[in-house]
Amino acid sequence: MKILALETSTEFCSIALSINEHIHDKEILAGNRHSEMLLPMIQELLTEVGLTLHQLDGIAFGAGPGSFTGLRIACGVAQGLAYALDLPVVGINTLEAAAQSVKAQKIIVALDARMGEIYHAAYDKATDQSWQIISLPTLCLPQHAPLCDGKEWQGCGSGFDLYHEILSTRYGNNLQTIYYAIRPRAKEIAQLALLQFCNGQTTDATKASPIYIRNKVALKENER
Repeated sequence: MKILALETSTEFCSIALSINEHIHDKEILAGNRHSEMLLPMIQELLTEVGLTLHQLDGIAFGAGPGSFTGLRIACGVAQGLAYALDLPVVGINTLEAAAQSVKAQKIIVALDARMGEIYHAAYDKATDQSWQIISLPTLCLPQHAPLCDGKEWQGCGSGFDLYHEILSTRYGNNLQTIYYAIRPRAKEIAQLALLQFCNGQTTDATKASPIYIRNKVALKENER
């Protein structure tokens, strides 16, 4: 199975090709230039591995949460390509993708949501391949992050980078290790999407949509 994965929810732009479970990927610090970099990156990677878009079996994208603009770019490109090629689509939660990059069983993920908040979720690796949601994805202040039972948790994500002291205090002895500089990447999007494609858990291109969680982009002047 050949799957193209896209991830643009942070300042990084990354793409990956999963070909019979072997993954080829590219990543670049894009800033706010995702829209101009994404399609050339896709074509470059396809050329490197000797594939064309018409040989793909499906397209996956980082659905969010994350940057509003970034999420719309990945979703829009995934929709456009999948619709034109008549391919199924899978949207992967970026919090789960961050958890996937850490080699541990019980993961608390906190991604920077700006405005002093974090996107938060907790996962347990129920099997060698799938994640069980222990704490649902949510938006919260770091000092109000949902607590998790047990003492075998690992932390990761940009939220831990920014709010290390607050989250370390919040979780105390529940947290064994914190992995820094962890972000959603297309490589992990592809890994997680492969399971859904194999299980038939796909959607039509026209129904693919981002996962925003937050319903506004910035504070109003009287809220600052």
